[in-house]
Amino acid sequence: MAVQLPLDFAERMKRLLGDEFESFIQSYEQSPHAGLRVNTLKISMEQFKEIAPFDLRPIPWCETGFYVPHGVKPGLHPYYHAGLYYIQEPSAMAPVEQLNVQPGDRVLDLCAAPGGKSTQIAAKLQGKGVLVTNDIHSERTKALAKNVELYGVRNAVVLNESPERIADAFPHYFDKVLIDAPCSGEGMFRKDEDMVKSWEHHSVEKCVLMQRDILETAARLLAPGGTIVYSTCTFAPEENEAMIAEFLKLNRDFAVVNIADTAGFAPGRPDWVREMLPDQATETEEVLDQTRGTARLWPHLLEGEGHYVAVIKHSDESNLELDKELHEEKRGAGQRVPESRLLHEPSEDRSFLRSASLPITKADRKKERLLRVESRASNDKSTRGGKHTAKPGKKGKEAGGRKSDRGQGRASDSSSVDPLAVYAQFVNENLVIPLEGETVCYGDRVYQSTVGAARLEGLKVIRPGWFMGTVKNGRFVPSHPLACALRASEAHRSVHLSSEDGEAVRYLKGETLNIEQERLNLLEGAAPKGYVLVCVDGYAAGWGKWLDGVLKNEYPAGWRWTSV
Repeated sequence: MAVQLPLDFAERMKRLLGDEFESFIQSYEQSPHAGLRVNTLKISMEQFKEIAPFDLRPIPWCETGFYVPHGVKPGLHPYYHAGLYYIQEPSAMAPVEQLNVQPGDRVLDLCAAPGGKSTQIAAKLQGKGVLVTNDIHSERTKALAKNVELYGVRNAVVLNESPERIADAFPHYFDKVLIDAPCSGEGMFRKDEDMVKSWEHHSVEKCVLMQRDILETAARLLAPGGTIVYSTCTFAPEENEAMIAEFLKLNRDFAVVNIADTAGFAPGRPDWVREMLPDQATETEEVLDQTRGTARLWPHLLEGEGHYVAVIKHSDESNLELDKELHEEKRGAGQRVPESRLLHEPSEDRSFLRSASLPITKADRKKERLLRVESRASNDKSTRGGKHTAKPGKKGKEAGGRKSDRGQGRASDSSSVDPLAVYAQFVNENLVIPLEGETVCYGDRVYQSTVGAARLEGLKVIRPGWFMGTVKNGRFVPSHPLACALRASEAHRSVHLSSEDGEAVRYLKGETLNIEQERLNLLEGAAPKGYVLVCVDGYAAGWGKWLDGVLKNEYPAGWRWTSV
C-alpha cells in the first residue's frame, strides 16, 4: 500500500465500510488527482478552452473545474501568473458549488486560507456583492491575501479574526456562509502524508469542540433565509453527521437541504452516528435522519479525495432585529471614521511590515489613522469616459477631526499632500473604471472597500478592500493587485506579450523589455509615456513604465517567476 494508514484509523474504517473497505484501501495505491479551476473573473470558459495549454477533462461537480494529466505542472506557465486559473484539489471544489452563490450576495468564507474557495466564491459573485474572507491564523492570511489579489478580486475584505468577533461586527449580515472547518484531515491522507503523521495529535475530540463553536457563531452571522455550507476533509462521523445533527437540534429554524446524487456523491451516514455514538444519536434522533441528505465524497467512488459537505438553510420566518444603522451603512464625507487595525501593511515585495504578534505602538496607531470619503459612482462623475473619482478629504485634518501638523499623504511627509486628490488624478489620467464603495486610506495606502469602514472598527484587518496603490513623494504608485484586477480596455496604456515566444516569461522574471511605441495600445488622447498595463495573451499580469522604447519592469520581486 502506497500510504501507511494509522492502524486505529484502518480498523475503524473497516468496521464502518464493511464490503466497501477493500475498494477504499485500494484507492490509496493510486496517485492523487490534480485539478485546476478557471478564473472566470478574468477569462470566460470558452476563451480558456481555446487557449488552454494542457489537456483538460471536466470535473463533474464543478462547471469551471478540470482534471489535468498526472505530471503536468500548471503552476509553471505564464497563465498561472496572470491569474487565469487556480490549482485546486478536485473534491475541494464541491463545497462552494453547493453554496449556490449569486452575484450581489454577501458571502463569508470563515476559515479561508489559503484562499482557493474564496477565489471560487469571488468568481461566482462576478464583482457584485461582498466577500469577507477570514482566517484566524495570522501567518496563513498572507497566502490568503496574495491569492485574492492575484485572481483579480475587487470586492473582498480580508480579516484575521475569531468568528465571535466577526459576528459582533456583522450580526445577521451574510446571505451565505462557508465553513471549511478545521478537522482531523483523514480524507487527505493520500494527498498529504503529513496529515497521517499528525492525525494522532490532531484528535477528533479537539476538532469537534472547534467545529461546534464555529457552527454556533455562523448562525449569528447569517441573515434570515440564508444558507450555511459546512464541509470537512475527514471521514469521522463525529465531525460530520453528528455535528450537523447536534446543530439542528439546538437551532430549530435550520434544516438540511438535500444534495442531489451527483457525480458519485454518496449520502450521509446517520447509521454510523447511531452505531458509534448511541447516546448522542438518542438525543438527536428526531433530526438525525436529515443528515442522510448531506454528501460524502469517497476516494474509491470518484476521482478526488475524501470530503464531507452539508447544506443547511435558515427559515425566512424570523423576528431577528437587525442593526439598521450598520445594515444600511450610512456614509458621509463628514462622518468620523474609527480606527481599525491593518495588521499586515501590503508592500509590493510581499514583505509585511509588522507581525500580528507584535504590539501596536502609538506611532503605529498614528500612521494607521483611517480616512474615508464617499466615492460612489452616482456622485462624482469625471468628464472623461464616464470614470469616477474619489472626493478629497479635508486637508490638515486627521480622522477624528483633530488638526495635524503634517499632510495626509505620507507619515513622514511634511508637505500638505492629499492622498485622495493624488489618487483621483491618477485614476483620471490612467484608468477607465468606476470606483465603487468607499475610498479608504491607511497611512499612504489607498483601498476601495465595499463593506464600509464602520463595520471594520476594532477588527484585525489584513485588507480593507481592493488595494489600489500608495502615495509616495506626492505621486500615486499603482499596486500590483490593481493591475491584476484590470482588463486591458480599462487602462489608458497596455501592451500585449505572448506566452509562446518567451517575452512574457522575461517580464515575469523581472527583466526590462524593449518595446517599440507602435506596440502600445493607447486610448484616444493618451500619451505613451507612463504606466502601462502589461498583459499576457491579452490578460493583465502587472505594471510596467514606458519611456523612449524601454519598458521598466514593475512586477513585484516577491511574485516573480523563479522556475528554470
